[in-house]
Amino acid sequence: MRILFFGPNGSGKGTQGAILKDKYNTPHIESGAIFRENISKGTELGAKAKEYINRGDLVPDEITIPMILDRLKQDDCKNGWLLDGFPRNKNQAIRLDEALKKANMALDIVIEIVLDRQIAKNRIMGRRLCVNDNNHPNNIYIDAIKPNGDKCRVCGGDLKTRADDQDEEAINKRHDIYYNTIDGTLASAYYFKDLAEKSKSVKYITLDGTPGVKEVAKDLISKL
Repeated sequence: MRILFFGPNGSGKGTQGAILKDKYNTPHIESGAIFRENISKGTELGAKAKEYINRGDLVPDEITIPMILDRLKQDDCKNGWLLDGFPRNKNQAIRLDEALKKANMALDIVIEIVLDRQIAKNRIMGRRLCVNDNNHPNNIYIDAIKPNGDKCRVCGGDLKTRADDQDEEAINKRHDIYYNTIDGTLASAYYFKDLAEKSKSVKYITLDGTPGVKEVAKDLISKL
């Protein structure tokens, strides 16, 4: 399966991607990791990308898309992949679609986790990290994993917050890009949704991101 995965920060997209990776033995590829890998290895594309990043500019699509295609052609992706974090706007969606088809790697499935913007924001800002184990789930806005006051619901340890989880301005900026249906990330998702409706060559799956992780995963797997 060749899968594109869309969902706002706070929707649990990373968690669901990890579940699919384990269940189907499919590489979960994040666009940010592709940048870091190319830069750390000193590839030609990585060097070009680094120049833009160092200037604080966006890396152009003519560098980003070849990097992504190169990753998707690696041996571990022969039987499929799950791409997360790209495209982020409609123009990128069009160019990625064209590039994938040219490389004979047309998409099979597009997944969109649908979640109200305020709920997504609350989930980010409500996360609390246990000092004993960061994997202990605690969130002040989710009843099922609400901590015991200021203590971890699992072990009773002290809780702390991540600075970026409390940066409301940064969260709003990321969500401004994602929820933009004109030329933002949702616009890119809807480009593929239109393709699915017109050609039937791509399966478009929508998931309600409101329930818990297990419920969303069950819904996702049943729709694949």
